[in-house]
Amino acid sequence: MSLNRRQLLLSAGAALLGPQALQVLAAQKGGATKKVLFFTKSSGFQHSVIARKGDAPALAERILTEIGKEHGFEVVASKDGRMFDPDKIGQWDAFAFETTGDLTKPGTDKTPPISADGLKAFFDAIDSGKGFVGMHCASDTFGDHRKMGANDPYVKMIGGQFAGHGAQQVATIEVADPGFPGVSGFGTGSFKIEDEWYTQKYWADDLHVLLVQKTEGMKGDMYHQPNFPETWTRMQGKGRVFYTSMG
Repeated sequence: MSLNRRQLLLSAGAALLGPQALQVLAAQKGGATKKVLFFTKSSGFQHSVIARKGDAPALAERILTEIGKEHGFEVVASKDGRMFDPDKIGQWDAFAFETTGDLTKPGTDKTPPISADGLKAFFDAIDSGKGFVGMHCASDTFGDHRKMGANDPYVKMIGGQFAGHGAQQVATIEVADPGFPGVSGFGTGSFKIEDEWYTQKYWADDLHVLLVQKTEGMKGDMYHQPNFPETWTRMQGKGRVFYTSMG
């Protein structure tokens, strides 16, 4: 079974906003639409899927925005760290990250960074019950992955940290929980898909693993290890957290 990027992002959106959320969003908050901030700032390496040409939205931004329109939640794609300022952050019901590097610095794309107050407001928002989705390079975010440790607040929140990757290749992914919202589309058993597969470290002890990276036959020394979590969820305070290395 082969899956495309759009199916992956729909899975992430469903898991982000909770069981059956895609059907009931418009009915919640007195009819108000849920708002998701899709943050795609690159303070480190900029992946092509989030690179804009002029004012045109990037591929991932277009896809997730389209999914939101189809399923009743609003997606605002931005590279502007000021969206996390204490006077702005309250408008967001959830956050989706496809980001790299230290987002408190202008970095590679030179867009406004997240302020110290904005970063605190972000962590407080997740703890208080906002949703978070991290896709692919979100685990390679906030600092040097060689120096960050298991007790770093962002690493603790997202549930793991980028450790390296090899060449893009087709890999086998095992479905660990086909009953979880958004995962049923992957079927049961396993599927194959091509991507740039991240290895991770500092996994949180409370991960709810949804998909497992099968390492047998993969090319690259970093994959010479037992199978490991590839997509997971966890709770951060009252907030739901979802991460997948796909994307």
